[in-house]
Amino acid sequence: MSDRRREAARARARLSAEVRRILGGLGYEEVETPSLVPAPGMEPHIDAFQATFVPEGGGASRPLWLQNSPEYAMKRLLADGFERVFQLARVFRNGEVSRTHNPEFTMLEFYRAGTDYRGMMADLEALLEGAARALLPGGEPRVTRNGRALWLGAPFETLTVAEAFRRHAGVDLEACAGDADRLARAAREAGHDPGPPGEPFDDVFFRVMLDAVEPRLGVDRPTWLVDWPASMAALSKVKAGDPRWAERFELYAGGLELANGFTELTDAREQRARLVEEQALRRRLGRPAYPLDERFLEAVGRMPEAGGVAVGFDRVLMLLTGGASIEDVLLFPAHGFWD
Repeated sequence: MSDRRREAARARARLSAEVRRILGGLGYEEVETPSLVPAPGMEPHIDAFQATFVPEGGGASRPLWLQNSPEYAMKRLLADGFERVFQLARVFRNGEVSRTHNPEFTMLEFYRAGTDYRGMMADLEALLEGAARALLPGGEPRVTRNGRALWLGAPFETLTVAEAFRRHAGVDLEACAGDADRLARAAREAGHDPGPPGEPFDDVFFRVMLDAVEPRLGVDRPTWLVDWPASMAALSKVKAGDPRWAERFELYAGGLELANGFTELTDAREQRARLVEEQALRRRLGRPAYPLDERFLEAVGRMPEAGGVAVGFDRVLMLLTGGASIEDVLLFPAHGFWD
């Protein structure tokens, strides 16, 4: 075993210990949920691994899937009275192999009753700064990323999505009012390629986002990107005072997207409608349309007000150890199985 692999393994163990120490100090309980589930997450662009269950004594087989997130099960725990829970979960996503993706990876997820997305941002900020101080030389939360110094101490930068588009892409997202043609025209006038005519709003948005906005986030210090268009609410609430935007955040640092979090949706009817819509979109995209998780949907209506966040544990490890690729922090990256 190379020294680099050994050091990466030791850094993983230290980071895991710090996550448990810091979140434990914030009142979170560690939990475990099943890796084999009757219904995976319905995100339109994520595919799950199917694993058919065949009863040993005979009988009908049934499909199960390897979890692509522990979110549904952890929210059921909130509904059942757990107040603060976290999990270092092994999750699986079919087809994902890149510099920052592996088909099997570690996701840190934590959920807290009685708060919103801002409360989750505060907890994650404390976690990341604390972990950086514990793992980095001299206890200083500073790394070098892409040739630049990156300070990981609080406070992080906070930008709304609309502010980020104005600042980094020269596009007035609010004036586009969710209209794809307006956004495409504004993007073209600002010098960006909005893609072919007739694309939906979200597709044009992400083309500009990936080209002009995301590369400029989290350069000198981490950046919270908050208040996303309502069409991208996913499992989050929309803002009560301005339903154009969802109470959702993503965190960027040193060229890495580290986390995605929400003020959690607690309206079971709205949650069902969103999942049915995502089922239909998956069919239009030629992807498998997974069954609805009825136990999760029942629990949504019993959930307290809550916030939650999913953190790419391996990407945080890349940030703290200087890894250029997720392969640098895994002992057995996926390519090793087929190369």
